Amino acid sequence: MAGRTIKISLIGNPNTGKTSVFNQLTGLNQQVGNYPGITVERKQGTAKLPGNCKGSIIDLPGTYSLNASSMDENVVIELLLNRNDKDFPDVAVVITDVENLKRNLLLFTQIKDLEIPAILVINMSDRMERKGITLDIPYLEEHLKTKIALVSSRKKTGIDKLKELIVSYESLSTEPCLNASSIDPEYFNKLRHAFPNQLLYKLWLVITQDVNFGKLEKSELEKSPFTKTNPELKRLQQKETIKRYQFINDVLKQGQKIDTAKAKDLRAKLDRVLTHKIFGYVIFFAILLLIFQSIFAWSSVPMDLIDEGFAWLSAYASENLPPGKLTELIAQGIIPGIGGVVIFIPQIAFLFLFISILEESGYMSRVVFLMDKIMKRFGLSGKSVVPLISGTACAIPAIMAARNIENWRERLITILVTPFTTCSARLPVYTILISLVIPNRLVLGIFNLQGLTLMLLYLLGFGGAIISAWILNKILKTRFKSFFVAEMPNYKLPMVKNVAINVVEKTKAFVYGAGKIILAISMIIWFLGSHGPGEQFANAEEIVKEKYKSTSLSEGELEDEIASYQLENSYIGIMGKGIEPVIRPLGYDWKIGIAIVSSFAAREVFVGTLATIYNIGSSGENEATIKQRMSAEVNPVTGKKVFNLASGISLLLFYAFAMQCMSTLAIVKKETNSWKWPMLQLVSMSIIAYIASLIAYQLLK
Repeated sequence: MAGRTIKISLIGNPNTGKTSVFNQLTGLNQQVGNYPGITVERKQGTAKLPGNCKGSIIDLPGTYSLNASSMDENVVIELLLNRNDKDFPDVAVVITDVENLKRNLLLFTQIKDLEIPAILVINMSDRMERKGITLDIPYLEEHLKTKIALVSSRKKTGIDKLKELIVSYESLSTEPCLNASSIDPEYFNKLRHAFPNQLLYKLWLVITQDVNFGKLEKSELEKSPFTKTNPELKRLQQKETIKRYQFINDVLKQGQKIDTAKAKDLRAKLDRVLTHKIFGYVIFFAILLLIFQSIFAWSSVPMDLIDEGFAWLSAYASENLPPGKLTELIAQGIIPGIGGVVIFIPQIAFLFLFISILEESGYMSRVVFLMDKIMKRFGLSGKSVVPLISGTACAIPAIMAARNIENWRERLITILVTPFTTCSARLPVYTILISLVIPNRLVLGIFNLQGLTLMLLYLLGFGGAIISAWILNKILKTRFKSFFVAEMPNYKLPMVKNVAINVVEKTKAFVYGAGKIILAISMIIWFLGSHGPGEQFANAEEIVKEKYKSTSLSEGELEDEIASYQLENSYIGIMGKGIEPVIRPLGYDWKIGIAIVSSFAAREVFVGTLATIYNIGSSGENEATIKQRMSAEVNPVTGKKVFNLASGISLLLFYAFAMQCMSTLAIVKKETNSWKWPMLQLVSMSIIAYIASLIAYQLLK
């Protein structure tokens, strides 16, 4: 066994602490991606095990049973059925919650029927005393035919025992807990004779689920003379579930004792307050207000340091690297472009910090429950709340989360309106514009006006989503009502390790994902801004010197005029001038127009593009920060600042409503299997953004 890599699958119901166990086993040795060919998140990591062994761990999507009702659950079943899959586990580690053993053990008994070595992890053992729970572990191990690790991922106990059990997985019993074929012996005997080389419970899953395994295709089973109708199969599935719960009840009668008199539970009291029909919304609103106040207040110092650092680095590169195009590319293109995204790391990190804390504490599920009452009035499913709330991080996984909505119309409406929700990519645009046009002063002595503005933009995005859903619901009529079922996990103090890993991983994903796009676009923008056709660009220096020969400009001012003239007559300047008539009514000049066009790749590119444009042609001395350059920009026609209250609010509204994200369009196409819906999104959201910005600018100018 020494030096061997053991393949491990972590399986369990949602809210059993599966991710916490995964984090304890792997630490930061994690990778997050998608399963090949499908948009289901895949978390993989490595763990050091006793005896110099290594564990390759896959954290499978949460599932309540092997009776799949979503694509996420199909992933679990298909992996467990296909022994030829490269990720097929040597051992399945099934995570359960000590307070919900009865429900969790249904999935465990099904996995045991697949004859895969399985370890039962009973998590949150630190809550046993407070809940009055005692367990007879030897009895449970004997009757469930497995080994049990009693774990508290919060207290970090039981993890070493779990690692020892994983290493000795070959000694685990693969005997099923109960004989599922007894639900209809005659039918299962026929199946056994028709396919003697196949595991009987696998055959049953393939028949009842939309999955395949090995060389046996579902079509072969459907052609067999034993095919049953769907109602008959559903009846047998129900009979199987009842039989499993009877077995589980019998085991837990002896193996688990709950003394409610000893339980000390605050959950019911907290729920009465946090899900109250009035106070619940007030508390949620107050928490949102605290989050957005903190995002501005706590991140301002590190942001200013980063901004000044990149301005210094750009100037240093200009002054100390050999003169030439490569130095200009580095100093005026690459460094400002990267600085345009790195500056927002503190705010992105704080946003994910708060979201992680709300999820870890169990409060986010209460928010979902609260908001369901509002969602139903606008034609959305209660399950739509999850994509809309998770859309505050990124619309792409949020749209994927809509797969759990069974009704296709409600799922489609959710997919179409989710991009209105303010995602983290909008945050850089919002924060730079708010800091430019909204005064940094207190309201009522306690609320920061900039933080209030940011919160209003988030509420505006959410409002846009539910109003759009209401309109779409009137157009796309739904004949069937759906019902919202949500599990309320117990309240718990967020685990520092889980929160930290989530913040680090999400921030890295944002920076790397946005950084690649911004770096590429910054280089393109620099090239287009540093080169141009015709005599005007080539002879910019002579033309400007001739124009100002009778005025007493300093050397620095003359260089700035030359750089400005060159930029205006460069390729990017010509493009900007071309679209300026369309965007001028919104209060934008040609430079902002270029930033808007380039940000269709990703919203956050807007700031990086402006940073690159304003750095092109700079002399390298007394380098200004991004914010200072944007604040100092003046419209040569009106003589007013480009970024004033009217144009700033107009831009904020434009980015609140515009699609501005090619990746989101691509995922909508994939999820709807049609270009019709993403194109409808792009056109309709762009029109809404244009009209809202136009009205705002014309009223405020």
